[in-house]
Amino acid sequence: MAKQDLALDTLAWPVPRLGELIENLARRGKLISRPAKISQPSDKLAQSDDETIGRWIDVAAGHLGMEAEPVDLLYGEVERFLQAVAPAILRLPGPFSDGSPRLIALVRGGSSRATVLSPELRIKKIPIENLRKALCSPYETGLTPGINQLLADAGVPENRLHHARRAILSEQLSPLRIQGGWLLRLLPGASLSSLFRHSRVYFPIALQLTTYLILQLLGIATWFVIGRGIFQGHFDLGWLLAWVILLFSTIPVQMMVGDSQGELSISTGSVFKQRLLYGTLRLDPEEIRHQGRGQFLNRVMDSEAVEMLALNGGYMAILAIIELVLAGIILAKGAGGPLNALLLGIWTVISLIILWRYFQVSREWSSAYREMTNDLVERMVGHQTRLAQEDHRHWHDDEDQALERYLKLSEHVDQVGIQVNAIISRGWMLVGLLGIAVPFISGSASPQAMAISLGGIILASRALARMAGGAQSLSGVLIAWQQVGPIFNAAARPRELQSLDFVSFQPTGSESDDQHDQVLPSVGSDQPLLQVRDVSFRYRPQGRPVVQDCSLQIHPGSHILLEGPSGGGKSTLASILTGLRVPEHGSMLLWGFDRQILGTEEWRRRVVMAPQFQENYVFSDTLGFNLLMGRRWPPLPEDLQEADELLRELGLGEVFDRMPSGFQQMLGESGWQLSHGERSRLFIARTLLQKADMIILDESFGALDPENLSRALQCVLNRASTLMVIAHP
Repeated sequence: MAKQDLALDTLAWPVPRLGELIENLARRGKLISRPAKISQPSDKLAQSDDETIGRWIDVAAGHLGMEAEPVDLLYGEVERFLQAVAPAILRLPGPFSDGSPRLIALVRGGSSRATVLSPELRIKKIPIENLRKALCSPYETGLTPGINQLLADAGVPENRLHHARRAILSEQLSPLRIQGGWLLRLLPGASLSSLFRHSRVYFPIALQLTTYLILQLLGIATWFVIGRGIFQGHFDLGWLLAWVILLFSTIPVQMMVGDSQGELSISTGSVFKQRLLYGTLRLDPEEIRHQGRGQFLNRVMDSEAVEMLALNGGYMAILAIIELVLAGIILAKGAGGPLNALLLGIWTVISLIILWRYFQVSREWSSAYREMTNDLVERMVGHQTRLAQEDHRHWHDDEDQALERYLKLSEHVDQVGIQVNAIISRGWMLVGLLGIAVPFISGSASPQAMAISLGGIILASRALARMAGGAQSLSGVLIAWQQVGPIFNAAARPRELQSLDFVSFQPTGSESDDQHDQVLPSVGSDQPLLQVRDVSFRYRPQGRPVVQDCSLQIHPGSHILLEGPSGGGKSTLASILTGLRVPEHGSMLLWGFDRQILGTEEWRRRVVMAPQFQENYVFSDTLGFNLLMGRRWPPLPEDLQEADELLRELGLGEVFDRMPSGFQQMLGESGWQLSHGERSRLFIARTLLQKADMIILDESFGALDPENLSRALQCVLNRASTLMVIAHP
């Protein structure tokens, strides 16, 4: 064993200490602030594959409010990853002497040296190159002798051998993907304060406020220098030089303000987008099941508006507050004294009342705009049906009424907006000048005091104009939040995780050997896969039960046909069995354990359903993504090979062969067009590829002709060990 490997072995953690590793790494990486106790995995986990270990890591991280993302790197990205991304758990190639995997706790990277946590809980610094070699050496070993011989024959100087060798290896191994380990990070649904701290948002905020305050003070100082020269009647060379220095000093400060604003926009925008995407995935299906395309389009548009307007409006509002405070201080020192500062406070309150009226009018206008957008999109979707069935003389009756209302509201909004822009800033100029009218007329104030008051009035006018602009932007944020808020808040819903007491095991009985990554205890062959007792469900609290006192047992290897009339509750029962809906009362056990113990994610991974055609979708992405999205992404070569075999078993081989880009062929409305039957078989393939314990097909064969129906049914029976098919009688 090389000296480098011996050094890394002293820093490597064994799998049975994974719980301790994750807890301490999270604390060192400042992902958690309070001590937490994670139970240690059993020794059996050390003999499992990386996917099973990764699932245990993800569940353990979930109990700490984090997530663990598997790291799949290209060969050329390894060094950059080690330098910039942390905290992470690195999976070193090669096991310990006892056969268990070697894990490195990477606390943070660096340009040349990385910080790792040793099993003795001590911080150690090691060269980045050592970690890179440890991860890449298994792939480089076979090529290195030939490259060394090539470089020797070419007469490459000794001092350039290392760089030449690295360049050749990078060229030959560039497409190679390396499983580097697992990256620990906060869940997007964590508190905003934690997300901002972890994303380092607070630093650009503090820098921006500080630099802007300095910029304003420099501006006041230039006024002071100019005013002093004017009232003295001449400029001394020293004061003129000071004025020039102050002017030039504002340039780098202004650049710092712009840089910090850009950094703040990027970091906060990243946090916002991640949380919205995560919140979308956390929405309950019932919350969006009956919404149309127009409503989804409105949400997308409003999410963009919230991000842009919140940054601009919040930035302008904060700057306006700083300027108003400085203007109040200046006015109190001027000719009007504290009375002029009080007038500024009163006028600010009046301005806020005007802005509140603008917000109410804008909210009504936005509501009308959303309704028009939704109606337009829905009518476009059903345009052909409308042309065929509706009298052409009445095609636009509803649109004309909605458009007339929208135009009236738009006119009202414009009128109030003009009042906001005209009254708030210009009205203050009149009020401010009236505040210094008495001292000016009586001559009781000195010219210096009058100049200070005029400067304060001008500064306050600019601040009020900025406040009006910021408030208008924030009004748009509050209005758009009605659509975006539920998604944003859904991200904070807790994950229903399985207990860490479950460990991996080699499946027995009728379970496939491919399911070696299960995390349930070993069960006997006579153990029911699914037990349902007295389950009832209704859609509304006072509504009629759709499923009432349902009890059943499903054993491994069962093939079940569920028939019944339309609206009889077949699909509802299927959604209950898959964990998409929670029953009103009753109990359900999967392999003898309820959902509270297994966790929703694990339950849904083991009981998978292909919904009815109208509730299933071909996404505007690649064929590979549409097939393997429920399995893992990015896929491994064996995943694509199995998908190819399954497509041909289902009779889609000819369709696949006609696709120019194969698995990279884009699908969806703007891509490759699939028939109704081809889409149905695509949905069946997507479900089978998830390798679930139980498969439920809800009317998946209804669009198939007899030949393809026989072929698809035989494929499903061969590949699904436990199957439920829902069909009409």
